[in-house]
Amino acid sequence: MRILAGTLLIISLFIQGSFPQQPVKIERQAEDFIPMAVWYGGGKARAPMLEPDPRSKREAWRADLQQIKGLGFNAIKCWVDWSSAEPAESQFNFDTVDVLFELAREAGLKVYIQIYADSAPDWVGRKYPDSHFVDISGAVMPSEAAPGYCFDHPGVRKAMLEFFRVLAERVKGQPAFMGWDLWSEPHVINWASATYLRSPEFCFCPHSVARYREWLKHKYGSLDALNQAWYRRFSDWKEVEPNRLSTILSYTDYVDWRFFIIDKLAEDLRMRYEAVKRVIPGRIATSHAASPSLFTSPTAGEGNPDDWLMAKQVDYWGTSFYPKHSSPVGRDPAWRGALLDFSRSACATQQNGFYIGELQAGFGTVALRIGATVTPEDERIWMWSALARGAKGINVYAWYPMNAGYESGGYGLIQLDGTLTERAKVVGSIARLVDHNQQLFLKAQPSPAEVAIVYNPLSYLVGGRQPLPTPGAQSEFAGIERNSLLGIYRALMPTHVPVDFIHINEIADGKAGRYKLILLPYPLMIPKAAGRGLTEYVRQGGTLMTEARLAWNDEQGHAKEIIPGFGLHEVTGCREVAVQQTPTGKTEMQIVVDDESIPLLHPGFRVRGWSYEEALHPLSPSARIIAKFNNGDPAIIASNYGKGKVITIGSFLGALYEAERDVNVGRFFSGLLEWAGITRQVEVDGVLPEQSVEIRTMEAGLEKLLVVFNHGNTAAEPTVRMKLSEGTYSVTDLMTREPIRAIYDRSALSFRKRVGPGEVWAVLIQP
Repeated sequence: MRILAGTLLIISLFIQGSFPQQPVKIERQAEDFIPMAVWYGGGKARAPMLEPDPRSKREAWRADLQQIKGLGFNAIKCWVDWSSAEPAESQFNFDTVDVLFELAREAGLKVYIQIYADSAPDWVGRKYPDSHFVDISGAVMPSEAAPGYCFDHPGVRKAMLEFFRVLAERVKGQPAFMGWDLWSEPHVINWASATYLRSPEFCFCPHSVARYREWLKHKYGSLDALNQAWYRRFSDWKEVEPNRLSTILSYTDYVDWRFFIIDKLAEDLRMRYEAVKRVIPGRIATSHAASPSLFTSPTAGEGNPDDWLMAKQVDYWGTSFYPKHSSPVGRDPAWRGALLDFSRSACATQQNGFYIGELQAGFGTVALRIGATVTPEDERIWMWSALARGAKGINVYAWYPMNAGYESGGYGLIQLDGTLTERAKVVGSIARLVDHNQQLFLKAQPSPAEVAIVYNPLSYLVGGRQPLPTPGAQSEFAGIERNSLLGIYRALMPTHVPVDFIHINEIADGKAGRYKLILLPYPLMIPKAAGRGLTEYVRQGGTLMTEARLAWNDEQGHAKEIIPGFGLHEVTGCREVAVQQTPTGKTEMQIVVDDESIPLLHPGFRVRGWSYEEALHPLSPSARIIAKFNNGDPAIIASNYGKGKVITIGSFLGALYEAERDVNVGRFFSGLLEWAGITRQVEVDGVLPEQSVEIRTMEAGLEKLLVVFNHGNTAAEPTVRMKLSEGTYSVTDLMTREPIRAIYDRSALSFRKRVGPGEVWAVLIQP
C-alpha cells in the first residue's frame, strides 16, 4: 500500500445541520494494483438489480467467476443497490455481496463495489414525504425504483450515509475487497426521465433551496451584496429563490444557480467518500462521470458535474466510455482521444491517473435503436487508447448482456446464454497482459504535454438562461462550446504531439506556466482572475492563441468596456472595433503577410471561421495584421507582450474545423506548434495521408512505452522515430516479448512494422 502525497482539501461550504460538524481529513490512498475488471453482480441480473436467493445460485456464479478469471481478468465490479440492501429501515440484506466475496476469493479475483444509492427504498419516501425532487415548474417527481429522493433533505442524507457506513462495516474484513465506486455517473437525478415535463430541471424542493441560500451567504457574505450582484431588492434571505426566468436585466442569478449545482454535486460525492473512509480508510474510493465535461453542459437540467472538482473528492475519478453506445455509427479516433485526454487532464492534479468506470462491452440498444456491432478490434483499440493515456483501472460493462429494460439484450461481453465471444477473448488477453505487467503500467505516465486547450464552463452560460434545443448549446450556436475544443484537438491529433486540457480556474490559479502553448477557444466569458492569469502567463514567456471576443463578459455576465476585457487588449496588442454575425454562419479570412506565427500558411491562403467576424484594430507597435476578412477588416493579429506572444483570431476556427475539416485551418493549428517551439518527441514516416495512424508515448522511470494504433481500414507500415538520448537500448514487442530491430541515428531510435487495420503495436524501450 502506498500513500499518495497530500490530503484532500475539505470543501469549504458547510451548511448548518446538513454536514458533519467535524469534517474528516482522510489521506488519499491507492493500492499498487490496476483492476482489469468486468461488471458482474451475480448471474444475469442487470445493474442495479440483483437476482433473488443468491445462496442457491452459488454453483452457477462459481462457474461464471472461474471463466472470468480464466479469460485474464483480475477483478469483478459488483454492485449494491440501496433498495435491495435496506428494504425496511435498519434491516439490511447483503447476501449477494457475501456470496460474491466468498466465490471471488476462491477464484483469485479482487472485488470492487458499485453503490447505487439512487435506487432508493420506498420506505424513505413514506417516512419523508417532503423529500421528492421538485422540477423548476413546481412539479413533484415520484420515485419509481429511481431516481430516489433528494439528498438535500436531512433525513434522506442521514439514512443514505448510514447505508454507506453499514455496508462498509460488512465488507471491512473481506480480503478480496479492493474498493468502491461511490456514485455511477453523478447527476442531481439519475436513471429516470420525466418525459411529461418540458425542459425539466432539478431540484427546486425547499431543502435544495435552503442549501442554495447558505451557498449564497458564503459567497456574498451579506444580503446587500447579493442584491447588488443580482440587481434585486430582497429584505430577507427567505425571499431568495433560484433563477427560473430569462430577463433583460442581470443574469448573475442564473450563473450562481448553475455553479451551485456543480459545487453541490462535488460536496455530495465528498460526503459519500467520508462515510466509507471513516470505516475503511485503506481501500480506494472512486466515482465516474457518464461522460466528461467536454461532452456535457453545466446548463443541463439533471445537473452535470465538473470533472476537475469531482476528481478532488475521491482517490480516482473517471468516466464511462461507450464509443458506439446505441448509434449506428461509432465515434471516431479524435472523439475517443479527446474524451480520454479530457478525463486524464482533469485528474492530473491528483497525480494518480484516472479510471474507466464503464467500458462498452457489446453492441448497444435503447429500445428500438440498435447500435453498431462491437468487434474484437474495437475493444483492442479502446482498451489500449485508455491504457496509453494513463488509465489505472478499466471496468468492462458488462459480463452478460442486459436482461431487462430498454437496454435489453445490449452491452454484453458474452452472449446471454453464456456463449463466449471473440471480443471477450481479446479483452481477457489484454487484461492478462496488464496484470502480468502491473508495475510497468502502474508507473507509466503519458509523456508530459507542452500544449493545452482551455476548458471553460462559463462559456456555456453566456446570455443567461436560454431555450436549449439541444443539450448544452446556445440556441443560435448549437454545440459551439464543445465543438470549439474538439475541433482544435482534432486538428492537432495527426501531429502525435501530446495535448492536455486545462481548466480556466487553473489558469486563474497561475498553473498555466507548465505549457509552452495555450489554446483558448470560444472565450466570450471568463473569470476576472483568469484574465490576470493569462496576462502573467504571456508576460512570463507563454504563447497564447485566442479566438474571438476574448473576455467580452466577466463571471457575472457584465460586458467589458474594451474587448478583449480585463486589460487583455494590452496583452493581445489589439482591440475589437466592430463585430457581426455573418448571414451564412461562416466567414473567410485571407492571409496577407508571411509571419512566423503561421509557418504553414502563406499570403493568398484562405482559412474559414465560424459565425463571427470581429474586426480587430492593432494597438501595439509589435502587432501585425496576419489576415483580413473579405471586407478588408483585420481578422487575425499577432503580437508580443513581455517575454511571450499572442495570436488573436476574430472568428471561431475550432468549431469550423470540427464541422468541415478545412485543410488550411488544420494547417494553421499545426503551424502553431512550430510557432510555440513545441518539442516533437515522435516523428512518423511511411504513412499515407488517407491512413489513420496514432502514436502515444509513456514514461515509467527510465523505461519508455510507445503504442502505435492503426485506426484505418487498410494496413500501414509506419517508420517511427523517437527522440532519445544517446545510449544502448533494448526494444521489445510488449505483447509477444520478441525483440524489435531498432536503429539509433541522429538522436532518435527508429523502428518499423506492418500494423494491420484495427491493430495495436506496443513497444517497450529499456536502457
